[in-house]
Amino acid sequence: MFGFGVPELLILLVILLIVVGPAKLPQLGGALGGALKSFRKGAQGKEPGVMNAAQADGREGNSRV
Repeated sequence: MFGFGVPELLILLVILLIVVGPAKLPQLGGALGGALKSFRKGAQGKEPGVMNAAQADGREGNSRV
């Protein structure tokens, strides 16, 4: 995973614990997970809001330059 091993991940976790604090770490993890999930949906084209907005504008695959 990007050249990170177990020691590097442990060091990163310790730094996050020091900077963020143990109380806010679960919230940060949840926000990061939600952002990644949303990004993956958008990248795969499964985001219904984007398609509905494009269809409402009449730009359904038509690209004008």
